[in-house]
Amino acid sequence: MIKISNVTKTFDDYTAVDNISIEIGNSSVYGLVGYNGAGKTTLLKMIAGVYTPDSGKIELDGVDLFAHPEKKQELFYVPDDLYFGAASSMKSMAKFYKSYYPNFCDETFHKLAELFGLDIKKKLMGFSKGMQRQAEMVLGLSTLPRAILLDESFDGLDPAKRNLTKKLLLDYMAEKNCSVIISSHNLHELADMCDHIALIDGQRIAIDCAVDDMNGSRCKFRLAYTQNVDKNIFNGIEYKNYKADGKLVSFTVSKNIEEAEKIIAASNPVLIERFPLSLEEIFLEEMEDTNYDFEKLFS
Repeated sequence: MIKISNVTKTFDDYTAVDNISIEIGNSSVYGLVGYNGAGKTTLLKMIAGVYTPDSGKIELDGVDLFAHPEKKQELFYVPDDLYFGAASSMKSMAKFYKSYYPNFCDETFHKLAELFGLDIKKKLMGFSKGMQRQAEMVLGLSTLPRAILLDESFDGLDPAKRNLTKKLLLDYMAEKNCSVIISSHNLHELADMCDHIALIDGQRIAIDCAVDDMNGSRCKFRLAYTQNVDKNIFNGIEYKNYKADGKLVSFTVSKNIEEAEKIIAASNPVLIERFPLSLEEIFLEEMEDTNYDFEKLFS
């Protein structure tokens, strides 16, 4: 488990992360979503040990990562801005990582390189952006980490390689009981693989909850009547986003859904349709009273 307690990081007069506390369990895929500059990368770099927090604590399995730096060998960080030396190959990078990561597995390295169709002897600078990401993912998984940190790590991957990477991560997580943290500005990228998602807004955690809890506790109703209706017939329902267009009505409900359905049925609609809310709709609803720039988040 990774536990982040009251962590803050500033650069001169700019606060990049402000008093954030979260927990990422074992066998969990935790998504960090937020626009560019929200603090996702800074948070990941602190977990990885690239940056030191100004205050707060980061622990892996109950051990303070900065008091016991050897624990960082159990983490692998795949940054958004990959860098490889001009003459480096996957083979030379594997040799480099083996000097730092005691659990580096040559067998895993060769099997994964073959699976992705990567030549371990070719210079990495000659690889495409997507191939470089695949190479770094192969190297990262070969260290057999307890936790893997991914920063926009699906950018540049074609759909087939993206699906392969996601499957490998989920299989590895299930087999090794590891923690996976994935940061992205694209909620759609995270929705189909994360079991937990947090939204960083203004360098703070605005929403932090399990995906199942979000999906199972909210829905949208779409109703049709034989005549125009007065919204007062829905008194007793805690709804949001009420819209009426003649004889058609729609709204979302996040509390006491079954009770809401009884009140709706009593209003004698000719049609009742109930839909689960998408993650995008849930985040929009939760943040409707803020100044969050969703155009950047969902683009």
